[in-house]
Amino acid sequence: MDASDELLRRACPSALLTLEGAVRGLNDAMATALDRPLEQCLGRDFKDLWPASQRTPAESLVAHAARADAVAMRELEFPGRNTVPVSCLLEARQVKDPAGDRPLIWVHALDTRNDVTSLLFPFRMATAAAGLGLWMYSSQEDHLEWLGGLPALGALIPDPTAPLSRVISAVHPDDREAFRQLMRSASTRQSPWVRLRYLTQHDGWHRLAVQVRRLQLGFDGPERTFVVVRDDTKQEKRKQEAQAALTAERRRAKDTADFSSALITAATEQELRQVVLTRLAATFGAGGAVLALVDDSRLRISTDAGIDIREVEALHGLRLEQPTPLSEAILTCKPQFIPDRADFIRRWPHAPLLRFLRLGSDYAISITPLSEAGDQPLGAWAMLYNSGYLSPLDEQALVGTMADLAGQALKRIRLQQARMELATALQQTMLPTLPEHLPGLEVAARYRPSRDGLDIGGDWYDAFMMPDGAIALEIGDVQGHDVDAAAFMGQVRMSMRAIAAQEPDPGTVLTRTNELLVLTAPTRFASCAMLHIDPHDGRVIGTSAGHVPLLCAHEDGSHQVRELPGGPVLGVLPGIEYREEIFTLDDDSALVMVTDGVVEGPGLTLEAGLERAGTLAAHAVRDGLNAEETADRVLDAAIAVDHLDDVAVLVIRRA
Repeated sequence: MDASDELLRRACPSALLTLEGAVRGLNDAMATALDRPLEQCLGRDFKDLWPASQRTPAESLVAHAARADAVAMRELEFPGRNTVPVSCLLEARQVKDPAGDRPLIWVHALDTRNDVTSLLFPFRMATAAAGLGLWMYSSQEDHLEWLGGLPALGALIPDPTAPLSRVISAVHPDDREAFRQLMRSASTRQSPWVRLRYLTQHDGWHRLAVQVRRLQLGFDGPERTFVVVRDDTKQEKRKQEAQAALTAERRRAKDTADFSSALITAATEQELRQVVLTRLAATFGAGGAVLALVDDSRLRISTDAGIDIREVEALHGLRLEQPTPLSEAILTCKPQFIPDRADFIRRWPHAPLLRFLRLGSDYAISITPLSEAGDQPLGAWAMLYNSGYLSPLDEQALVGTMADLAGQALKRIRLQQARMELATALQQTMLPTLPEHLPGLEVAARYRPSRDGLDIGGDWYDAFMMPDGAIALEIGDVQGHDVDAAAFMGQVRMSMRAIAAQEPDPGTVLTRTNELLVLTAPTRFASCAMLHIDPHDGRVIGTSAGHVPLLCAHEDGSHQVRELPGGPVLGVLPGIEYREEIFTLDDDSALVMVTDGVVEGPGLTLEAGLERAGTLAAHAVRDGLNAEETADRVLDAAIAVDHLDDVAVLVIRRA
């Protein structure tokens, strides 16, 4: 299976496209979402698979990803199941084509189940730009929630969330039935405008025009009815404006709280980009936003729906020291404000001329760094405003605070990524590579770390030739799932190897290893099982230091659980002599050595786990599987259920 196959195996709708937008492959989820047979999608232009209203943003999404090594995000509406369109956040980025030299574009729907709110921001921005108001109706909760738009419209209903019955009670009695029918018959298409008279609390009757439409928010997400309202009343009264300001402030406070919470909980750079680009402009009333992150001293640019990536593509990939307002803000850790085009040219005459410097007298830009003076440069975000905009001091402070939060989140994410990479490298270094050829034996090993903590653990295995021609095999488990556990594991394994070179008996190896560990007074302990196998006659000498039993699987489909003699775990009690047992490995049998993560779990007792693993191994031997395939079968079953601990498997057969 190549990397492109793995991308299409995801549960979310996914597709692989050429740089020109032709569909190279897609999964069933994408075909279902587009409401087309999968076979009819292959080879076609991606934008042509969408409804007419969605083709332009779909084409823009692909064009962005094809132009630069950047990430594009757009909200699009799939036709959906049951005739209800599905609003989703799609991401497009370039990936390697394993079958060719040219890259492909991977388009996939992002998981917004934990952040449905991000899907609402484009609707809010569109209605605000059109001078409309936007409510969302939930039939299950039977209430209307004010989402945003023209602030004066938000003042029509004083509470940001209100029961539908309260709204209907304020409608003129002659218009109520028409309004009820409009809400009941909300379809997937925009309804005609319905006019009604509405009584406000403070300044009498307003004449409103209302449209409704039903959408599903994300795959497997809730269905909601969106209510667009236009106020056709010619005169606004002072109390209504005051209420509008209050409603806008409530919305701002809620947006800010949501923004802060989402920044704090972002776990990856992808999630951080999603949080910033879906919230930043809407939270601070801007027309669009740009996020610039520093990667290897170069700018990596992402934009929201308000700014096309083509407008700022000249910045993508620029070195940080090149003169641009973004670079200056990042390097000096000081916010920048550009009121118009003339100011930009005066201050940065040699900077790339950006297309969004449509500026002229129409736009202004504010730029805020994500890091403080003395810190490593992280990046900055920029917001685009109408010309003449002057940010209040309290808003400047709030924007700076939110940028600090974003910078802290980015540092935390990158630190965690560095720790994970270090842990992975350490684990790979600690685990041995089995010899390609062990005379007379077929040996296979598998390992998978715990789901908790770092991606690293203390389980190990080893196999090596003894001076007398026997094969030594061992498997063990150190307490814990962290770097210290891995380091102690390496100490135990290397000690056993060194002692085994001088002592032929496995019991003596464990005895000497235990003495050495007790002298060093470790804070950890380790369980271990060790075998010496003569590949010529199958003679096995085995011992155990508090480790789980050995499994013997036979060709007739039966198995046995063999409890090896020995003693307690290593590194705890001094003066222990580890006893041995001698038995024979037949040609038609396999020995399976495991760690406790394979046979124990929250819902699995040791006895039940040994029975499950033994049965799986015995059936694999009966079915004629080799040692590699047998190890895979035992490991796959262990990680499919109750996989909380590290797991290691060692399978031995006579060749």
